Amino acid sequence: MKIKIRSSNKKHAKKTGFRTRQKSAGGRKVNRRQRARHGAF
Repeated sequence: MKIKIRSSNKKHAKKTGFRTRQKSAGGRKVNRRQRARHGAF
């Protein structure tokens, strides 16, 4: 039987991924900064 529990790596990714950041004003600012620095990411 599969145990439905998310691993820490996945949990971290879910909390700090691109989409999650897009959901808040502060996160969008971070994403914009990243894009300005590195082109796209």
